[in-house]
Amino acid sequence: MKAGIHPAYEEINVICACGHTFRTRSAHKGDIRVEICSNCHPFFTGRQKLIDTEGRVDRFQKKYQKVKDAAQAKLDAKKKQPVA
Repeated sequence: MKAGIHPAYEEINVICACGHTFRTRSAHKGDIRVEICSNCHPFFTGRQKLIDTEGRVDRFQKKYQKVKDAAQAKLDAKKKQPVA
C-alpha cells in the first residue's frame, strides 16, 4: 500500500438518541449521532411498537382471538370428559 494516501482510521464515539454511547473506529471525523441503535431497536430488545392507522391490527387480533377461544374451549371440554 502506498503511504500517505489513506485517511486516518481512529476511535470515535457513536451516540444514539436514546442516550446509549459506544466507541468504534472510523475514518469519519468527530462523533457520529444515530437515531436508533441495538440498545433501543425493537428487533434486538423484543419490544415492537405497532402503528395502526386503520384498525388492521385490532381486526386481526379480534379475528384470531375467536380461534384461540374455540381451541381453549375444546381443550377444557376434553379435560372434563370422564375417562372410561
